[in-house]
Parts: sequence; C-alpha cells; structure tokens
Amino acid sequence: MLKKLEKQFTKEVGIFRENGGTLSTMKAIRLGIHPVKLYAMRNSKILEQMGRGIYRLSNLPPLTNPSFAIVMQKAPKSVLCLISALAFHEMTTQIPHDIYIAVRRGDWVLKIDYPPIRAFRFSGKAFSEGIEEHLIDGIKVRVYSREKTLADCFKYRNVVGLDTVLEALQNYWRSKWKKTDELTRFSKICRVDNVMKPYLEAIQG
Repeated sequence: MLKKLEKQFTKEVGIFRENGGTLSTMKAIRLGIHPVKLYAMRNSKILEQMGRGIYRLSNLPPLTNPSFAIVMQKAPKSVLCLISALAFHEMTTQIPHDIYIAVRRGDWVLKIDYPPIRAFRFSGKAFSEGIEEHLIDGIKVRVYSREKTLADCFKYRNVVGLDTVLEALQNYWRSKWKKTDELTRFSKICRVDNVMKPYLEAIQG
C-alpha cells in the first residue's frame, strides 16, 4: 500500500532520498516540495515526524542516533561539543541527557523543543577549528575532533565535571587515536595549555 502511495509523490520522495531521507520543513520547501504535498505525505505515513518540523521517510532503517539527527537538521551550523562530542567519539561512559552544541558567537540559536540542548557560544578559532563532518544515517553531523573536544572540556571543566574530563583524557591517552601535537595545538587555541600541562605530565608518568 505504501509503495502505491509513494508513486503519487515520486518527485518528493526522490528529493528526500537525495538528501539522506530526512529534511526539515523549511529545507523541503526550499528544495521544491509544496507544503500541501509534504503534509499529505505525512498523513499518508510516507513520512514520519521525528520532531517539530522534521520529517523522515518511514521505510528507512531506524536511526542510529535520532537526537543528533534532529539537532543537525534544525541547527546545521552548530557543532557537537563537550560531553556530546565525548560520547560521539566513545571517550566517556557518561550518557548526556542534553545535546551539547557549539554555535558561533553572534549567531541566532533556534529554539528546539526536543531533544533538550545546551548551547555554548564560541568565537574565532575556538569555534571554527577542529570541526569534523561525519555522515550518519545519511545525515551530516558536525562534531569537534577528539583533541579539540578535550581542550574544550578542560576549558568548561566546571560544566562537564573534572572527573569526566580526566576519564576522557585517560581513555584518549591509552588509545590509538593519540596525537599529542594536535592536543597541544588545541590547548593553545582554547587557552588552557597551562591548565592541561600538569595533568598531561602526570598521565605521561
């Protein structure tokens, strides 16, 4: 039945597929999908509504991380940071309740009803450096690198918790990902090199 309904919206389904299967209302309209057809697709169960203004083709496999997908659709210029970035890189055992995102200082932060977010305003290289882009479930996810994330966590250690920061540092130091030059570079960009120095000396023995 669903396949028969999709034939009525061949163009619209194609647009969704070309964009990873998930679109916000505004982006869908911008790409040429009329609002009437968008809501008809939702009412016909061709699309599932993931959150306010976010739609996804219903016949796709379940999302790996729907919370990241919703945030990246609603705030595509933001970057996963702090505990969310630690979790993304599997550097912590903490399970964040909120999605932590960085936004450029001066940019408007869109209100997101779900999932709950915590936005931090970064400026200059502290915002623009160390951004990685990963494709997850067809959705582009922007996240800071492991080294940038560690530097950020030391800077916001009163928010993240020093125990969480040190756990992440130990996991990083024991891993195959370790890039000491990059870690030093980001500690200077984030102006925490003097803060990190004694912890790095201690972990090196």
